[in-house]
Amino acid sequence: MDKGKGQVADRPQELKRKLGLGAVVSLGVGTVIGSGIFSSVGEVAAASGCAAITILAFIVGGIIMIPQNMVAAEITAACPDDGGFYVWFREAGSRPLAFLCGWTTFWGGDPPSYSIMALALADYIAFFIPGIAGIGIKLLATALIVTFMIINMRSVEVGGKFLTFMTSFKMLLFALLIGVGLFYADKTMISAPAMAGASTGFKALAGVSATTWSYAGMATACSMAGEVKDPEKTIPKALIITVFVIIAIYTSLAAAVTGLLPMNLLTASSAPVAEAAAQIPVIGSAAGVMTAFIAIIVIIASLHGTIMCQPRIEYAMAKDGLFFRKFAEIHPKWETPANSIMYSCAVSIVLVFAADIGALLGFFSFVALCKNALSFATMFKLHKKADYNPSWKCPAWLLMTILSVGANVVLLVSTFLWAPYKSLFSAFVVVATGLPAYYFWESKNRKEGRA
Repeated sequence: MDKGKGQVADRPQELKRKLGLGAVVSLGVGTVIGSGIFSSVGEVAAASGCAAITILAFIVGGIIMIPQNMVAAEITAACPDDGGFYVWFREAGSRPLAFLCGWTTFWGGDPPSYSIMALALADYIAFFIPGIAGIGIKLLATALIVTFMIINMRSVEVGGKFLTFMTSFKMLLFALLIGVGLFYADKTMISAPAMAGASTGFKALAGVSATTWSYAGMATACSMAGEVKDPEKTIPKALIITVFVIIAIYTSLAAAVTGLLPMNLLTASSAPVAEAAAQIPVIGSAAGVMTAFIAIIVIIASLHGTIMCQPRIEYAMAKDGLFFRKFAEIHPKWETPANSIMYSCAVSIVLVFAADIGALLGFFSFVALCKNALSFATMFKLHKKADYNPSWKCPAWLLMTILSVGANVVLLVSTFLWAPYKSLFSAFVVVATGLPAYYFWESKNRKEGRA
């Protein structure tokens, strides 16, 4: 396999390796920690019913992600090309699954995510600029997408430095908020018994499932493996650092919030972090302004990082002849997949003006979990290949892979039981649209002698 650089890596016009460890860690931390954490603490508390269990849920939720990051580290070290999960399927020998992975990601994942984050960011900015509402919010969201699109089209180095700065600033703000919060926290509230009627035993860890989406996306940096310096060493280090940094932030934030806000208020709050901050004497009535400002910084890093890395999946597909050819072009001066970034953002701008983007993302949740489970399962197939020789090997790889696949299967089953018809229909839509598109491009490749 020669570290995953097979037929694609030998082609001309490759992207250059310009990203170091700091930028890769920032990709993981910056994109994962988004505005969701401002509400998810309350959701986890409601599922747990106890402050201590709420904190434990974030710890366990993070620990569950460790095997997944370790598996991702090994596969990416062996296949250090742009494309993430798409590359994993391709190297495991399944171009159809690789295509369906990228197809789903493009139409049901990435552009809708840009739109949702841009709209959320515009809402928080509007907090400081009275009078912006309705179409004004959508126009501001569009301007934000265009801004980060241009930054990432112009230079991967500048994009990486900007992301590193914003992520560092984000971490500083969280550190200050958490530090002050823990100082004023009431430790007896953290150790208080569970609320009346709360689940006990293993059921009390239901909050763990509520943390799942808060930790999603830590392997985002794998999508840019082809632009990382010394990827065989950098990617594993970055993924391991990322998971522990995020666990530390989420756990300490949960401890601060549960120590400031009584459980009966926390579980009913739609803005638990802001309400908890309001209990801090030095913040008080300024909590809303402070939380809105932190949210702006948090979402800027997430939106910028997502626009920076996700178009690399379509770029990789196009290089293999499995997507629109324009997506594979590298800008001669900027040395970025400028077209892939631009077209992905164009789709997201159209979606900004759509009625309900959140419903689109929710519609494809089942398919996304299928993709995740199958992606980690490629480890089994790769280990059977004679030329598979990763420079970094996952400890106890078989156990780690089983745990990675198993965690996603559990979520897959629960999602199906919660919405069986929507789940089946979303899978049908992906297959019914994706397979004809796949065979169309493969047929075109054969005619052009590219297959």
